[in-house]
Amino acid sequence: MTNGWEATPYVELSREQWSGLRRNTPLTLTEDELKGLRGVDDPIDLAEVTDIYLPLTRLLNLHFTGGRQRGAAVSTFLGTGAGPAPYVLGIAGSVAVGKSTTARLLHTLLARWPEHPRVDLITTDSFLYPNAVLAARDITHRKGFPESYDRRALVRFVADVKAGRPEVTAPVYSHLEYDIVPGATQTVRRPDILIVEGLNVLQPAPPAALAVNDYFDFSIYVDAKVEHVRNWYLDRFHKLRRTAFEDPRSYFRHLAELSDHEATEFARNVWRDINERNLVENIAPTRGRADLVLHKGADHSVRRVGLRRI
Repeated sequence: MTNGWEATPYVELSREQWSGLRRNTPLTLTEDELKGLRGVDDPIDLAEVTDIYLPLTRLLNLHFTGGRQRGAAVSTFLGTGAGPAPYVLGIAGSVAVGKSTTARLLHTLLARWPEHPRVDLITTDSFLYPNAVLAARDITHRKGFPESYDRRALVRFVADVKAGRPEVTAPVYSHLEYDIVPGATQTVRRPDILIVEGLNVLQPAPPAALAVNDYFDFSIYVDAKVEHVRNWYLDRFHKLRRTAFEDPRSYFRHLAELSDHEATEFARNVWRDINERNLVENIAPTRGRADLVLHKGADHSVRRVGLRRI
């Protein structure tokens, strides 16, 4: 700290400053399409898309193009004639912060740029260990923490996509069943852009190992105050009780039968003992590794943006 000024690798932009960087990027999303992309209890509207996500897609398009040029230069130098490697975008943040909505929005918007029409999205939920494995390791209560993921399988998947393999498959996770679906797979076939979304995608690797973010070309952290995320989590939990949890196939079917008071106490305990603890211990400390940070206010809207400049 010197004269009240602290060195930071980020340039901080207000919402108004960031919105002005949209330039002439067109809005290619309709209100009906946005409804299908919103997360549970996420109030995002077209104004948010215009002010925040259009400048972001412009930045990512420029970054993608620059990456292709650098890759071509290296290929020419080596004389390999290799085709361009897929561009990998990582998106991190807490449970209930809205990172899944961010990922789905970018998936849709980026695919409408002519330079990169083939965009795939994978979530790290697909690389959670099955419930039976978590139970055998006595870490069911740690689901979502770093040790509950098959880190090696996730890194291998992204490495194979980055290497340009014709087809790479990942497991499928069901939020309804709260488990990996036996035998089900998702296949990625040489996308222009692969989006990897999850709680811990910016976690550093163990010594002498590679982390999944070593393969990222760009990364985003969706940020908000802990108390705001807690409120969003509780609101989402009650909405799910009235919708998805009432499905007879739902793993959480029993929660729909609780009284409002019982359900609120249950959700508060889960937040305090699992989600907030994971956020404070594992997720928030990785924020400084991101290339861009979206800082949200209490109403879920992005108030300012931090862009890494060095």
